[in-house]
Amino acid sequence: MTDFDINPLTQADLDPAEFDTSDLAALGEGHIAYVRAIRSDEVKRIFPQAPDLSPGLDLFALLSASGAPILLADSRDAIVANALANDLYTVSLH
Repeated sequence: MTDFDINPLTQADLDPAEFDTSDLAALGEGHIAYVRAIRSDEVKRIFPQAPDLSPGLDLFALLSASGAPILLADSRDAIVANALANDLYTVSLH
């Protein structure tokens, strides 16, 4: 049988100063994905394995909660459809 911690969270448990970047990134991992508009000039920085693209193209990236690249497409609809197919809740990143 599993023992459950019956002590509720306190304000000290939720102090943002105690969180580091990896803690925050892990909060939505596997559940939340970010949709970000990018230019083809930025692709290699986010997707190093991507082929060379013509400069100046408007594209969309799907990134995991931790910022790991998932998908690159020329359509926001394609990005959102892929996220939904993989049970990811999408949010926009500006």
